[in-house]
Amino acid sequence: MNQDITLFTTTMCPVCGMVRDFLTNINIEYKEVNIDLHSIELIKLIGKTRRFSVPQTNINGEWVFGFDPVRILNLLNPKPN
Repeated sequence: MNQDITLFTTTMCPVCGMVRDFLTNINIEYKEVNIDLHSIELIKLIGKTRRFSVPQTNINGEWVFGFDPVRILNLLNPKPN
């Protein structure tokens, strides 16, 4: 299954690094958006999630806030109905 994953980070965020390392270690490709460098993306992100914190990860349209490996894995490998 093709995954659409975007990780929103800042430069000095240690938790962002944890999510980045986790996704890399399980061989998941993702797009990273550093909101320190892309202020327009920050405004869009706040508009979508109403949160002013990072990391925020969008996995196939679902949001994960902070470092939550269980939720990330559940979204990457949904259980059949």
